[in-house]
Amino acid sequence: MRAVLFNPSARAGRATALLPALRNALPADVALHVPDSAEAALALLHALPRGSRVVAVGGDGTLHRWLPALIERDHELGLVPLGSGNDVARALGLDEAPLAWLSHALNAPAGFIDLGLAIWHDDQGRAHESHFISSLSAGFDAAVARRALDGPARLRGLPRYLWATLRELAALRTWTLDITVDGEHLHSGPALFAASLNTPTFGGGMPATPGARTHDGLLNLLLAGPFTRGGALLMLPRLLHGRHLGHPRIRTQAFEALLILARGDLPLAADGEWLGLARSVQVVVRPSALRVVRKG
Repeated sequence: MRAVLFNPSARAGRATALLPALRNALPADVALHVPDSAEAALALLHALPRGSRVVAVGGDGTLHRWLPALIERDHELGLVPLGSGNDVARALGLDEAPLAWLSHALNAPAGFIDLGLAIWHDDQGRAHESHFISSLSAGFDAAVARRALDGPARLRGLPRYLWATLRELAALRTWTLDITVDGEHLHSGPALFAASLNTPTFGGGMPATPGARTHDGLLNLLLAGPFTRGGALLMLPRLLHGRHLGHPRIRTQAFEALLILARGDLPLAADGEWLGLARSVQVVVRPSALRVVRKG
């Protein structure tokens, strides 16, 4: 079965202007659903026959919220990129001409991609699990993601992320982290952030880990810090152009399993969506966990 799910909240609600053109472009045998909440979308996905081709019209946040049902029901995912960041679409080779990818998303064969799974504990010791498709952010970049959710509606993608970044820089914090990668101790002490990426970019196109691939059975750690406010501000242009990797306070490493222990509350976000404050985070790769349509 084939179905199209449209997120009316994508691009802060501006995506709805595309609905008439989308309806006109759909084949007669394909149903269009416009769920009015994440709960309604998950219910729809659970009601579809197992292994259906689901075309998601939205961005990274849309995919993150729908991911649990996509995994549980073993659905194939096609994507029409209509989000603010679209880092998953970039990794799949899709540009931001949304309707041009509708037929491809409905009909092209699907291949497997990896996912990340974060198991984290809050300050009360309660355990939480969150899958992610693009990135898991801990520290500064998670705090930026939280601010970006409340950013000006006129801004989207990289401009929205930059607005949030500058706001967070004004109240710059570091976090004391203990990090172990694949059983080997990597870091103890202050850090600005520790991000785990499945895609080469995050934050609406920042080339954070250019060597990352969505289908290599690995995730990629990007560890930064500590930085002063001035140092972080100087680092931002390098990050925007992918020139940050040579900096002595930036480390990257591919991994299968990662453990972060935090002294105090650590902001956490996945695929740009706020998760909460964590005291410990375990991140593992789930190889070939989702079938997705990519370009070519």
